[in-house]
Amino acid sequence: MIVGFSTIPEESKIWVFPSNRKFYPQETEEITTKLETFLSSWKSDRNEIECSYLIKHDRFILVTANDTENSVSLEAHDALTSFIIELEKKFEIVLLDKINVCYKQGEFVQYKDIIEFKKMIKSKGVSEKTIVFNNMITIKEELRYNWEINIMESWLGRLVKK
Repeated sequence: MIVGFSTIPEESKIWVFPSNRKFYPQETEEITTKLETFLSSWKSDRNEIECSYLIKHDRFILVTANDTENSVSLEAHDALTSFIIELEKKFEIVLLDKINVCYKQGEFVQYKDIIEFKKMIKSKGVSEKTIVFNNMITIKEELRYNWEINIMESWLGRLVKK
């Protein structure tokens, strides 16, 4: 059961799926339709899941589920993963790779594989002020406080020489 994103409790589960490229406008419409179809019938142990989603920066799919009273079953997790894999195939994108890096370059969000990002660090294409996305967050509240963070606060900070 899809509800407004803001109505999901802050302590609820969240998944962040970063895309290796921006979504084209027509893709965003189709992704939205597919998300709504999937989430409106998403169940955990035969119970509807109170859930919501956002598409941010034309690059991230965020899904949150209210698991404050009942945890989301392993079967429901698997269903979400299968759905995301379908989106990857349909749109020829990568969404399940959380090791590669999404970062801000001015007002734009960029995506680099970790090897290329390390090269950028060495060539000073990345500074101590670079904002990166922590796509490993698991609680909705972290979206506000721990998603867009300074590189020095992330695991990537140890690669940046002061």
